[in-house]
Amino acid sequence: MTSLNKFLSPFIFLFLLFNSLLFSFKGYLANWGLQFEMLLVSNFLFFIISLILFFIQKKALKNSNPNVFVRSIMGGMLLKMFVCSIAVAIYVIVFKDSFSKNSILLSMFLYLIYLGVEVVVATKLNKQQNV
Repeated sequence: MTSLNKFLSPFIFLFLLFNSLLFSFKGYLANWGLQFEMLLVSNFLFFIISLILFFIQKKALKNSNPNVFVRSIMGGMLLKMFVCSIAVAIYVIVFKDSFSKNSILLSMFLYLIYLGVEVVVATKLNKQQNV
């Protein structure tokens, strides 16, 4: 396994795991007050943002100034938070009275999971770069 695949595999695994859970429980989601399509879109959004931030952080590690890597981590979290806030605002505006608060809460939980995976991967990437 190449080093790039080693670092990208947690993101891919999380994306596929959550999608498979969504498709497996698709019939039950409405009973729990969740919107299937919104959860699929949020999972895809978090996956794409995580991949983009991974490549930004990987590039930041090549810089001789260690502050660049720290700024890329902090900026990435800020960027992800802003994108999530904008996505939730768009979702609420588009669906007005029929939006699902439970779907938003589950998406925010998924945000935390992707954030945790991102921190673990960035830490491993930093350790490998410093060796």
